[in-house]
Amino acid sequence: MAIEHDYFGLLESGPDGAIFWSESIDLGDMTVTVDLTAPDQDDVTPDALDAAAALITALDEIDRRARNFMLAEVDNRASDVTEFILMMTDRYGSEIDQILVDVSGDAPVDIVRSLELMSMTILADEHGGDDPFAVLEYALDPDEADDVVLVNFAGDGTVQSATGTD
Repeated sequence: MAIEHDYFGLLESGPDGAIFWSESIDLGDMTVTVDLTAPDQDDVTPDALDAAAALITALDEIDRRARNFMLAEVDNRASDVTEFILMMTDRYGSEIDQILVDVSGDAPVDIVRSLELMSMTILADEHGGDDPFAVLEYALDPDEADDVVLVNFAGDGTVQSATGTD
């Protein structure tokens, strides 16, 4: 079976019924991998595909919302964003200025501004639920992609949370 959509074209399911779509999108000087996935195409609605297309076409705005959310999390000493910033500051020490895009003297702000958006994963079957619909993955150093911040979005484009991995 297959699903046809104006933005995604023909989304054919695999033998297990799963669908997958992927494309690289330029965002400023970054190339972002965008994946749309669902384990069962029967769980994907036209509204979910429309919401996914809207998020992708507004990726610059979605990126801005994610960064603003991360900046707001810096004030929370127990947040995953703060823990990530502390980990990066410890790891790079005085050499962190060489990695940062903009050095204003406010390390947390500079680190959030310097994060590279690596990917956006859209979980098309999660539209309208409580689980994340889209997940943006950020890394300070793309070569160290094990240490990332994930920013979770609902289908309407609102930020749900930010979590760190290491």
